[in-house]
Amino acid sequence: MAPNLFEYTEESVKTLDWREHIRVRPGMYIGKLGDGSSADDGIYVLLKEVIDNCIDEYTMGYGKEIDVSIEKKTVMVRDYGRGIPLGKVVDAVSKINTGAKYDSKAFQKSVGLNGVGSKAVNALSDYFKVSAFREGKEKTAEFEKGILKKEYRESKTAEENGTLITFIPDESVFKNFHFNIDHLDNQFWNYCYLNAGLVINCNGKKYLSKNGLLDLLRRRTNEDELEYPIIHLKGHDIEIATTHNNDYGEEIFSFVNGQFTTQGGTHQQAFREAFVKVVRDFYKKDYDTADIRQSMVAAVSVRVVEPVFESQTKTKLGSQYTEEGGPTMKNFIYDFLAKELDDYLHKNHSTAEALKKRIEQSEKERKDLAGIKKLANERAKKANLHNKKLRDCRFHYNDEPTGKDKEAILERQKESTIFITEGDSASGSITKARNVETQAVFSLRGKPLNCFGLTKKVVYENEEFNLLQHALNIEDGLEGLRYNNIVIATDADVDGMHIRLLLMTFFLQFFPDLVKNSHVYILETPLFRVRNKHETIYCYDESEKQAAIRKLGAKPEITRFKGLGEISPDEFARFIGADMRKEPVMIMPETHIQHILEYYMGKNTQERQEFIIDNLKVEIDLAEDSISKN
Repeated sequence: MAPNLFEYTEESVKTLDWREHIRVRPGMYIGKLGDGSSADDGIYVLLKEVIDNCIDEYTMGYGKEIDVSIEKKTVMVRDYGRGIPLGKVVDAVSKINTGAKYDSKAFQKSVGLNGVGSKAVNALSDYFKVSAFREGKEKTAEFEKGILKKEYRESKTAEENGTLITFIPDESVFKNFHFNIDHLDNQFWNYCYLNAGLVINCNGKKYLSKNGLLDLLRRRTNEDELEYPIIHLKGHDIEIATTHNNDYGEEIFSFVNGQFTTQGGTHQQAFREAFVKVVRDFYKKDYDTADIRQSMVAAVSVRVVEPVFESQTKTKLGSQYTEEGGPTMKNFIYDFLAKELDDYLHKNHSTAEALKKRIEQSEKERKDLAGIKKLANERAKKANLHNKKLRDCRFHYNDEPTGKDKEAILERQKESTIFITEGDSASGSITKARNVETQAVFSLRGKPLNCFGLTKKVVYENEEFNLLQHALNIEDGLEGLRYNNIVIATDADVDGMHIRLLLMTFFLQFFPDLVKNSHVYILETPLFRVRNKHETIYCYDESEKQAAIRKLGAKPEITRFKGLGEISPDEFARFIGADMRKEPVMIMPETHIQHILEYYMGKNTQERQEFIIDNLKVEIDLAEDSISKN
């Protein structure tokens, strides 16, 4: 009799130790894994978990500097705090639910309260070394994938007090990973904005902020585009900086106890509501919420006792209260703004007038668009969007996770992706190859319009833009965004590159928050397939092709993919799965969006012509050099 594969017996029930559980379910502890191309990929979470401990020491008054070294795939982090108590060095990084942060007197407003962070880094690292220095003594231990390999005896040392951690992420978990310097740069700056006076040294660069969130907004905005000077307000356990520019959308950076809550939470929502109420009360006029928040750029930081987050990665705050028995988050932030913002506007008449003008300008634009929007929404319904243009998926970014499978649902939400492609053959291949649980496909008809310099009216008048906006559900902002990853999937030829530019122009012109919040990517697909009877290698550029030819030897078969439609669905499944290569569309904080759009999408300036000619010469020289070597 054949065995019952689904038999449920005592042998079916397994108990995993802390290390095994983290390695089997890494997403529960560090979110998505990734390869380093996204700011929230796992390798950056590992680094954050280590630095969070250093920050906690700083906020308690111990150690003003943190030294970070990142060499290829090896990370070293050294703080100058009190150092882990020597007798607990091994336990602190390898025994779950072990740490000083359960004692709220020692770490009253810490980020890492659950005793998991450093253990997750240890379990998910090929190599992990911890050294603690206290009062002239040192204790060191080394691990591999969370398993203790060597524990050194206590010894004398001349090192200053503090902790040194070295780790190399496990390449079997984080496949083909690399550290992106731009993501690291933003990460370190945020630490310093939230901890004015803290110095972080990384690979020879010094990070230091003297003005906190004021410095953050100065870096994130262009002074020439601001409607009025940045309002900077500070109080006990709260700091706010806010202004308005002339971009579309709304951009809020929110933080809790030094943690960048990229998905917001109760504190961010409380600020949004409180700001609207205070503004209405100040001007004694019931302005529309959307008009008040249109083009707003703000940063909000609060410190609360034992914060509750909605996941281990701490990207969304769930706390309703600032502390046990304390005020609600809503009342805490409203009371602060009702006094401080109201006082500021009364004392700064020119700022108050500029803010009023910005709100009334948004009101006029909204009313002018009202009729057009109604007609556009009707056209979208008639176009039968979800049958003709959009092949949807089952899980969406804005679904509210509930129940016992909340963590798994959150993970799927992060994976939710929409591929924007052009042409029936390309969209057909992706549609057949995709994961219907988390991947959707939107098919363009021809090249989109170059919308640089146009008003938002064109979004509703142009059928393709209107339908794309509806598919993404971003008409009223990012709160309704249906997909965490918006992936532009076009051919790697001149026409495909042009479509990419036109789509990026659309997003940057009218929905810059999508790019600023790392939701937009470019899909990389292989240019060549090199194979013999035993092995097939997909190559993304000429150098990879040459390496594949050398590896396979003899005369392998070489196929040059001219377009996405030439890649079969079976092959496509390899390129949009777990090992998908996608490059984020990134705008650095100091980048002037309108200037960069003018440069690439405006009239054919002499400056752009010279850039193309100079870079074309470089590409030709590199190609000739590659050919001569091979």
